[in-house]
Amino acid sequence: MDGKLITLEGIDGSGKSTQMRMLAGELRLRGVEILQTREPGGTPLGRRLRAAFLETEEDVHPMAELLLFAADRAQHVNYLIKPAIAEGKIVLSDRYADATFAYQGAGRGFPEETVSEVIKLATGGLTPDLTLFFDLPVERALVRTNDEDSDHRITNRMDQEDSDFYARVRQSYLGIADREPDRFRVVDADRSISEIQHDVVEIVTGFLELPAPEKKAKPAKPADESA
Repeated sequence: MDGKLITLEGIDGSGKSTQMRMLAGELRLRGVEILQTREPGGTPLGRRLRAAFLETEEDVHPMAELLLFAADRAQHVNYLIKPAIAEGKIVLSDRYADATFAYQGAGRGFPEETVSEVIKLATGGLTPDLTLFFDLPVERALVRTNDEDSDHRITNRMDQEDSDFYARVRQSYLGIADREPDRFRVVDADRSISEIQHDVVEIVTGFLELPAPEKKAKPAKPADESA
């Protein structure tokens, strides 16, 4: 199997990270060699950049934010993603360049041309082979994240954004889906975890042209000893 890059996108609270873990487990059961990663934070340098950005208490200028994510991505692409693809692995990334287009572009208000140029520089032109966007209304996503907060989830500076910010981000993702239907698959994330997982596995295994899992034969009934 040739190496592929499959990305999972969605606003905070959409459940994409949970679905990625479940998808990774399913693919491994089917014998697929995969690499799980995320942005920001897929490399040692990326983890330091992620902590610096998400945990800082100072105001971060939007341009600094844009370039910080670009630095993380350049390291990620060149030292992790491209080598894994070259080895024939299926790379599953929790967020990638579309997140920058949505969050820093639409969310922060940067011109599309500026964001596109920064993305091109950071990725070297590497685009995903398949992207799953977990679509969830902003109101539902905020309820989910608030519920997680009540369970002592560690919050970060992105959790401070308002509903208007996330509405712009969501609409940007949906715009990409309209423009790139061959790459993007929109998954209804306002359902149970198992229902979403079923669709995710079906989409990805179909894309990778994996055979259906073999059904285990039912054990034979024991002979009637009274006969």
